[in-house]
Amino acid sequence: MEKISIQNRKGQKVVVVVDGTEHQRGLVFLAHGLGSSKDSPRLKIIAESFLEKGFTAVRFDTTNTFGESDGNYEDSTFTTYYEDLEDVIEWARAQEWYQEPFVLVGSSFGGKSTTYYAENYPERVLALAPLATGISGALRIEARERREAGRIQQWKESGWKEEKSSSYPERVYRMPWSHMEDDLKYDTLRGAHKLTMPTLFIVGDKDETTPQDHIQKLYDAVPAGKKEMHVVAGMGHVFGEEFFPEVKKIYSDWIDTIL
Repeated sequence: MEKISIQNRKGQKVVVVVDGTEHQRGLVFLAHGLGSSKDSPRLKIIAESFLEKGFTAVRFDTTNTFGESDGNYEDSTFTTYYEDLEDVIEWARAQEWYQEPFVLVGSSFGGKSTTYYAENYPERVLALAPLATGISGALRIEARERREAGRIQQWKESGWKEEKSSSYPERVYRMPWSHMEDDLKYDTLRGAHKLTMPTLFIVGDKDETTPQDHIQKLYDAVPAGKKEMHVVAGMGHVFGEEFFPEVKKIYSDWIDTIL
């Protein structure tokens, strides 16, 4: 494992971890979810499935999150997530282990950023495999309203949203309404017709943040071809170790189909 600090287009520090293999068969970039980090156990278990198949795996902390990169959570937007993904890939293009096309994997907000990248640069992407992916700001609002009616209006009127992390109890996520205004600019359904590479979508049937029917919309919008959707019984948006073996096996089996 190699940990490197690079700079994004704004001059901020972005910390990147590269797990290499002796006989590289492929390259995968993995993007974490909102408020998470490159060291998320869920992201690591997915990276492990690729490492075992001979891939070099690149994980990184976006800016404005709780990892080792610069910035404050309150300044986090989809734009910053996506730009950091672009900047990490541009940095990687000058490295000796870089190869194209590569695989993209992302969780939640990271899933949305990798999907958006694949729509913008389909020729660079060998395959796309988001987990519990975000899709659009509009669908995010719809899902939130299902869980807690009136919460979106309250957020908009007050200008701020505060909630405790379900994964890290010591954290309080404080987010301005401008974050949602930014997210509403992006809708991966609009470019889904460009996702002609092999795709894998995974979601839990207990996921209320990126629910199964929302993921189905994106799956249906992707052109017919080499695409898969797996629904994991009992799994929510943020899931524990009891689901790691099943999720890892889904990725591992899928990797065999793209090599």
